[in-house]
Amino acid sequence: MTIEDVFTLIKDDMERVNSLIQTSLYSDVVLINQISQYIISSGGKRLRPILVLLSANAFLKSGKETHNQTDHHITLAAVIEFIHTATLLHDDVVDESELRRGKDTANELFGNAASVLVGDFLYSRAFEMMVGVGNMKVMEILSHSTNTIAEGEVLQLLNCNDASTTEERYLEVIHFKTAKLFESASQLGAVVTEQDKTVEQAMAHYGMHLGTAFQLIDDVLDYSASSEDMGKNVGDDLAEGKPTLPLIYAMLHGTSEQAALIKEAIEQGGLDQIDEITQAIEATGALNYTREIAQKEAELAIVQLDKIPDSDYKEAMKTLAHFSVDRKY
Repeated sequence: MTIEDVFTLIKDDMERVNSLIQTSLYSDVVLINQISQYIISSGGKRLRPILVLLSANAFLKSGKETHNQTDHHITLAAVIEFIHTATLLHDDVVDESELRRGKDTANELFGNAASVLVGDFLYSRAFEMMVGVGNMKVMEILSHSTNTIAEGEVLQLLNCNDASTTEERYLEVIHFKTAKLFESASQLGAVVTEQDKTVEQAMAHYGMHLGTAFQLIDDVLDYSASSEDMGKNVGDDLAEGKPTLPLIYAMLHGTSEQAALIKEAIEQGGLDQIDEITQAIEATGALNYTREIAQKEAELAIVQLDKIPDSDYKEAMKTLAHFSVDRKY
């Protein structure tokens, strides 16, 4: 199964999700409509809502569905996308980003204040929709998830310009900031179809490992992909002083000169010596090391799927795990 097959498999459900997103974005405040529509319509792979759909359908299509549950996964897929989009709006303000998905960021066009406040609107709208599902377990998962993501943002802020950041500390940021929403998306599909605790936890672990792999490959692409492919500027993380895994590994395994170069770049930020740093990253095998860690995480994700019924949706989740590490964008 290819990634295009995955998109085809959930095409009808995604159309329903996108329709719900459009109607739920509406506000009487014109600026909220403008910014919300801009950021939601600016592309993206929609992986997190896709995970909700695949997870739920793996049980709904296997004869294990329960009555009156079949629309909740559509609502929750939209909720997950709103939460993710809110984090992007806030991220871009904190990072002073100018480009995302090949387009100007919302803060670049509309200003920081408007972007932060519309991010708040998306969070609150997501919680309104979440309440409509009428499931305390769902609210527990998503409220905890948003809290954990906020903690991850603060942890990342603390790590910025800190060249002493360890691999362990960096992976903690990934688990909090990125993998947590993947985890929740996968878990929710099992929750709304009333699967047992073992299956629910398997789906949560699948999402956590998948999200970790996905972020690690993002770190690799920051030094190996083109700006056009990534939709953002090459070396953005370094410019912001973020010590990602390729940098941490290169500092530990490079020459003293390479380590000093990377250390200074992290502490000062900026891209003045991006070419030399990229060469150091490649020379030390830092990108290959990061890919290997990502591959292990993808394999751990796939192992979790042994606990769910065989179906096209299960195969699609395996394909997503492979895509997370094989992708070029």
